[in-house]
Amino acid sequence: MAKKNQEEIAKETALVLKEINNDNKQNQDSTADADANAADPSSQSSTCAVSNNNEDENDHHPYAFHVSGPRNVSSPSWREIIKSSWKNGNYKRTVIACFIQAVYLLELDRQENKTEENALAPKWWIPFKYKLSQTLIDERDGSIYGAILEWDRSAALADFILIRPSGAPRAVLVLRGTLLKSQTIRRDIQDDLRFLAWESLKGSVRFNGALEALKLIADKYGGGNVCVAGHSLGAGFALQVGKALAKQGVFVETHLFNPPSVSLAMSLKNIGEKAGFAWKRLKSMLPSSNETPAISEVGQNASIPSSGLKNWVPHLYVNNSDYICCYYTDPAGGGNQEVENKENAGPKNGQAAAKLFVLSKGKQKFLEAHGLEQWWGDDLELQQALSNSKLISKQLKSLYTLPAAPKQTQAK
Repeated sequence: MAKKNQEEIAKETALVLKEINNDNKQNQDSTADADANAADPSSQSSTCAVSNNNEDENDHHPYAFHVSGPRNVSSPSWREIIKSSWKNGNYKRTVIACFIQAVYLLELDRQENKTEENALAPKWWIPFKYKLSQTLIDERDGSIYGAILEWDRSAALADFILIRPSGAPRAVLVLRGTLLKSQTIRRDIQDDLRFLAWESLKGSVRFNGALEALKLIADKYGGGNVCVAGHSLGAGFALQVGKALAKQGVFVETHLFNPPSVSLAMSLKNIGEKAGFAWKRLKSMLPSSNETPAISEVGQNASIPSSGLKNWVPHLYVNNSDYICCYYTDPAGGGNQEVENKENAGPKNGQAAAKLFVLSKGKQKFLEAHGLEQWWGDDLELQQALSNSKLISKQLKSLYTLPAAPKQTQAK
């Protein structure tokens, strides 16, 4: 019986191998025919068919603008001259999120060797009358990590839009986040770990490139006509280059989607603060001494003088279910949140602040809560607040802190 089973298995194996050989032979014949057609000048119809297939593929691609893009946003029209949609916070958030998506797709288009005819990225800025001015390329791996988009006056005039809508930036610097693809993952993760360890991206090649690009367009158009935005790791870069420029007195509008808030440095500091709090509690239980209590360190629960400096208030878009950015909503350390509807609201009583938009849909999976697509959703309900939480104050307080006054020497 066992011998019979072995013979049947051997026969089935032989049949399978025969089918595989036949398939390989057919594939070779098809390849030969394709090569012959490519060499034959009369085979233009075949080339057209391939091109049409590429277009059909884009029509159903999950990242195509008409497939996964916003449903509640239309292209600018002549009515923009009278009343600009860019003054609406929801519209501006949606468009800028689309611009960031375009940067992700610029890199994916590059990796897939797409041409201008079948590229996915342009569809995410063309409807809003913007054009690609410059791509930011990491020289170490050739990847695209950012782009500058400028108002396309020619495209606007073609649709009888004679002037740029009020509130629409002349130029936008947009920065993508981590892209888990073989050609980009190494450098992306390297910067992720840099932020995790040091809570700073200043040592990165991409930080220098982004800061140089932001200075370029700010010098060209003026800080008030420029915007910088990013998602995830890109939001970390956008925050730090925006802050670096603000320290030089140039204030650009800043939009940060799911900005990273978790770092090893912050965790260690929190552990140290908890240990210090426990020690103070213990000391309070001990018999009192005649020693004078030490003065608390500068900056701990202390107000930050603004020195009359114009305030830079970045916009943060945070999902409570996203553990990477959710700590921006934590008011621990004496911070507070107040509902505020003024777009130009700044720090109160000298406290560093940011415009915080919180999305809370209950418990969500991480990829959904951290994704960019949620920020142009139709059913988006945001809680808007002016926040000076502990983490935000830590990120921004250096902008508003006066330098220490020099010590005066006593006359002898």
